[in-house]
Amino acid sequence: MSLVSACAHGPTDAQLDPERQSMALQEVSQKQARGQRVWCVPYARSLSGIQIRGNAKDWWGKARSTFQRGNEPAVGSVMSFRATRGMPLGHVAVVSDVVSDRVVIVNHANWHRNKVSLKMGVKDVSKNNDWTLVRVESVPGQYGSLYPVNGFIYPKSGE
Repeated sequence: MSLVSACAHGPTDAQLDPERQSMALQEVSQKQARGQRVWCVPYARSLSGIQIRGNAKDWWGKARSTFQRGNEPAVGSVMSFRATRGMPLGHVAVVSDVVSDRVVIVNHANWHRNKVSLKMGVKDVSKNNDWTLVRVESVPGQYGSLYPVNGFIYPKSGE
């Protein structure tokens, strides 16, 4: 099994806390060594410091009273994907770079089964430029299906 796949070229994730990145990737490696599945929630929790438990589809609601939320991407924030027929548990990804007002780079787990994907592009394709609908770069230079997004959950200062 491969630990990591990379897609986007150019932007870096130098603004993310390197200790958190190392810790999150080490946890993934340990899980894989034990034959355990790698999921988006524990990876996003470790990388972002946002301590929310439960399925990804529930993060947006659980964040309401504890974390700031919004529709502006920021490095270190968690992009909260809505549950869909193909993704019934939802999905979460950590923003590692903001390229433009309509393109970000994310790091996330289990987009490709049991792997961490680093530096994957995400394009805002929503009508109102509000990050409610995106396409994710699953293969370098190729953006896939449409995915509805709740918005971004921002870590607390110092987390």
